[in-house]
Amino acid sequence: MTRSAIPMVSYTDLLGAPAVQQRAIATLGQALEEVGFLILECHPVAPEVVRRAYQVAGEFFALPSEAKAQYALPQQRGKGGFSSFGSEQAKGHNIPDAKEFWHVNRHSLVDLEAAWPQEVPFFRPVMTRLYQQLMACADVLLEACAIYLGQPKDWLVAMATEGNTVLRLAHYPALGAGTLPGSLRAAPHEDINLITLLCEATTPGLEILTQGGQWLPIQVNPGQIVVDTGDMLQNLTNGLFKSTTHRVVNPRSGNQARLSMPFFVHPRQEVDLSPVASLVERTGGSPQFPAITAGEYLAQRLREIQVEPAA
Repeated sequence: MTRSAIPMVSYTDLLGAPAVQQRAIATLGQALEEVGFLILECHPVAPEVVRRAYQVAGEFFALPSEAKAQYALPQQRGKGGFSSFGSEQAKGHNIPDAKEFWHVNRHSLVDLEAAWPQEVPFFRPVMTRLYQQLMACADVLLEACAIYLGQPKDWLVAMATEGNTVLRLAHYPALGAGTLPGSLRAAPHEDINLITLLCEATTPGLEILTQGGQWLPIQVNPGQIVVDTGDMLQNLTNGLFKSTTHRVVNPRSGNQARLSMPFFVHPRQEVDLSPVASLVERTGGSPQFPAITAGEYLAQRLREIQVEPAA
């Protein structure tokens, strides 16, 4: 599979005339069935908002370690905030990822006590605007997924309403002399959630694992968004939609820092992720994934990646 084999979907086509919309939904559904990834273009997330988000994220990560650490207090867990370098590792891996990150989630947007970096005055309004634009885009994608899967149009949107969807601002510093052998910016993993939207990163590095066992670099043009299936949607669809393994590799030439902004769309904790009967029938007739709630699933995965669930 080559880069050109990653299917491309136009957001405007998903909202187009019935025949155009039908073709776009079919392309989207087949992409998530066969590849687990697609590239979205002509979407409403403003380039200027993405540019400003990277600018203010860069300003935060450039702060001294002591300044950033004040936003990683235990009482902030579940309200967004900062996670220090090496604080997360992929499931099944014993070497931490070479990254630090900040989480913007629904709680941090509505909770007046949630901490935001005071050193970067425009951080909160810029990230709030990006979060809102990505969520509106995600709702259209979730509707398209539901239609393709033969479910009510609002099936997945209803699950995600008031879910703790997370905008992660990830910083991969330039690799230093103390980098652990075998360390990657992000070790091979699958996303936990329903779907992920990823605005173009500041440098390359994202790769997906093909069905043939080869690593395929994913590069997008400015203004395009990478979309992929998460484990929770794979569970719901009994594997019809694939949650594909991916990673972020270390720079092969030069030693540039990297910023990325994945948007992880989550359902509410009480949502039942058990494989849907009609989709079990479409995938051979036997459930291949467990009966489990979103809260149980998330808690289990956070333990596996050495992160304690929020209280």
